[in-house]
This record gives sequence, structure tokens and C-alpha cells, in this order.
Amino acid sequence: MSSSAKMPKRNPISDVISGMVMAMTSVPQLIAYAELVGYASYRGLTTAGPSLAAFSFFTGVPFLNTGVTSLTAVMAKSDLGGDAFLAEQGEEAYAKLVAAYSLVVGLTSLLLALAGVGGIAQNLVPKPVQAGFKWGCAANVIVSAFPTGVLINGSSTLKGLAQSAGILRSTISIIKGIPVVGAMANGAVNVFKVLYTIVSPFEWYPLSAAIFFGSTYFVMNSKSIMAKVGITPSPGADVIFVTIYTTVLSIAFGYDGGVVGKIPSIDADSGISLFGGKFILPVTPLNIKDLLFDSGLVEQFGGSWLSLLITASINSVISFLSTVGICLTFEAENGHAWSATRELNAQGVACLVAGATGSAPVGASLSRSLVARMTGTTSSLAALVTAACWMLLLPFMSVMSDTPKCALSAIIVSAVIRGVAKPKQLMAFQGIDFFIGWYTAMATLLLSPTVGFGTGAVLAVGIRLVTKKSKKD
Repeated sequence: MSSSAKMPKRNPISDVISGMVMAMTSVPQLIAYAELVGYASYRGLTTAGPSLAAFSFFTGVPFLNTGVTSLTAVMAKSDLGGDAFLAEQGEEAYAKLVAAYSLVVGLTSLLLALAGVGGIAQNLVPKPVQAGFKWGCAANVIVSAFPTGVLINGSSTLKGLAQSAGILRSTISIIKGIPVVGAMANGAVNVFKVLYTIVSPFEWYPLSAAIFFGSTYFVMNSKSIMAKVGITPSPGADVIFVTIYTTVLSIAFGYDGGVVGKIPSIDADSGISLFGGKFILPVTPLNIKDLLFDSGLVEQFGGSWLSLLITASINSVISFLSTVGICLTFEAENGHAWSATRELNAQGVACLVAGATGSAPVGASLSRSLVARMTGTTSSLAALVTAACWMLLLPFMSVMSDTPKCALSAIIVSAVIRGVAKPKQLMAFQGIDFFIGWYTAMATLLLSPTVGFGTGAVLAVGIRLVTKKSKKD
């Protein structure tokens, strides 16, 4: 390992600068992933800080950055039946439901860490299952983001199409009517909706589609584009440029498609009082008892606490697999030893704080962690600075009220589309591993992340046991 790849010496100044850069470059992701969760975009901004601040005190990996990610967003929405709940109860009730679920995911993460599951998740989950699950979740991200990118009002427009278009309505009915599998096939329904959208360009809103495809192309090719004019962009510069440019465009032309929307102003006297009332941290904790018992959380799992805890436990393990992958990368490239139990505990604490402050479940973010390393992070102080910026600068976040949602969808899609289009790891498997990987991938996409991972793992273990037995015979 070269000296340049080793862990850098602690440098508080470098950490502060890196933390501030992270805070700026991550704002579009915070808003975009809130869209994936299904609640109001502004909640991505107003709830991100506390959980990251808590995480920074418990993690042992300096570069590691946590928050709502595409994975945690998709899993939470799927586990909770987000679309149906939103349609029946509205956004405010759904936001409370999501926060309540975060609390349970946090609790199960801590219990799993106590039971030593961190080490098991690190060492025993078959690689084909990990690869297939990763591809399925990435494909789910595209399925969730594409309608927002090309339709005037995203998912609400798509919902109208599902009711008015005969072929779409009848196909959804057929899928849901499949014995046993149909009740779980929400992913397949969403995939067909997106396929219908793709082959129905006359339903697209031209300006939204132009912004979406143009922004996606730019973010994916920003280095080569800027190199032509002699500019070497810093990490995250392309995302910031797209966000600023499309926001200005939205204001200048009176864009009437979906935008982030008004970010509620924060009462100067509301929040957590510090230093004898001399400083107010703009964070409002929620009532834990109300979240757990009055949000309708258990009812979403058939009234069964056991079903809720099992689903939340699977969610915790799956989310932790991302942490494992990121930490193994830093261990290999930077020689940083890490503890699986410690990081699973850190995930649990972060999710508990996330739930108590109104956020969806959080997990390690590969893109933000890599940017943290690239921008000079030397300790978890950088993550704390990022969290502080998010919380203290909330009063100024209204500048993003006119940011088009289609641009934010483009940012998300550009981060995963190459891996979906060219699944190198999945295609490299052979024989039984190839089958297990692609089964997990398709089950994750067409059913749900939880079902895909769970059945993929069971399938892998079952096949290996049968194979070993036949070899002995």
C-alpha cells in the first residue's frame, strides 16, 4: 500500500473544510431521497442533521457518512406500503409513520449488534445475494425516479394514468391477481407503470423531460464536458451546478412542473435550548410514545408486533450490508481497521435519533463517504460539522423552493444507471451463483427489497446444503 493510500493524520482544519463542502454538495441528495421515501421534499433538509451528528460520536470510521440513502428510502417505502398509506392518510400521517419505523429499525439494530449479528453479516452473507440485492435496489431507484423525471407531477400524474389507461389498469389487476405472489408484487406493478411511461412519450411534460435527460447526461459526463473547457471539477461540483442552473431556469421561465415547494419557516424560539437559552438549536424532537402507538405503525404489519420486528430486523441487516461494503473498501484502500459491532451500534443510534426527529431510517452512504475521503476528511469531526451546517443553515434553505424535482431525480438516476445497465459483478458469476444472484436481483426488483434479500439468502443456503450433501453421497 502506498503512503498516499494510508489514513491521514488528524487535521481539525481539514475536517472543518471537508464537512462544509459535504454539507453543500449533499443538499440535493437530501431533497431527492426524501422524494424516494415519499414524504415532502423539504423534510430531507429539516431532518438530516441530528442523526448524522449522533452517528459521528459512535462511528469508528472517519470517512463514513450516514443519512437517508436510496436503499433506506426504497426499503422504508416498500416495507410500509407507502403509496397506499399516502393515498389514504396523507403526507403528514405518512411522515409520522416513517419516523416511527425509524425508531423500530434503530432498536432492532442495537439488539442485533448485541447478539453479534454485525460479524455474521460481514462474513456469512453469500456474495451473489449481496450483488443481486444491490442491483435490484439500484433498479428500484430508477423505477421510483423516472416518473418524477418526465411527468409533470411525477407519481401523482402516474397514479392518474394507472386509473385512466385501460391497458395499464388491466395489467396491474392481472399482476395483483397472481396466486400467492400477486399480493407481494408491488415492485412488478411499479416496473410495469414505468415501462408504460417509457413507451408513452406523449404523456411526458416536455420541459421536465428535457431537464431530466439533460441533467442526467451532464452529471454522468461532467468530467469530460468540463475538461473540454480546461476545468477540473471538484467532487460534487456537477451536482451543485445542476441544482443551481435548474433552479434559476425554474424561476426565470415560471416552471409549472413539480418543484421542492415551500420549506416551512422555523420559529426562532422553537427547538432545543442550549447554554441556558442563549442558543436555540432548530431541531424539534417528536413524542416517542405517540409515534410508536398512535401512528398506525403496527397496523401496517397486520397488527403484529412480531411481524414489525422481523421486517425491521431484516431492514437493519440489509442496510448494514452497505456499511460493510463501504468499510471493507476503506480497509483495503486506507488500511483502516473497523469493528462491525461498533458500526451496527452506530447505525442503531443514528436511526433512533432519526426517528425522534422525523426522519426515515438512515444508513451509510457510499457516495457521500467517498466524497468525504476525497475532500480531506481525517476524523468524524467532519461529519459533525456537516450535521451542524445542515441544522444551523435551515433558515436559508428556502432558496431551493423552486428547484425542479425532475432535476433531483436526474441526480439520483445518474448515480446508479451505469451499474444497472452493466451489472459486471452479477454477470461474472457462473453456474449456481449466477442463478442465485439474478434470482435475488429480480425478486428485489419485482417483489420488494426485504423479500428479495430474505428469499435469496434462504435459496443460497439451501442450494449449498444440498450441494454439500450430494458431494458426500
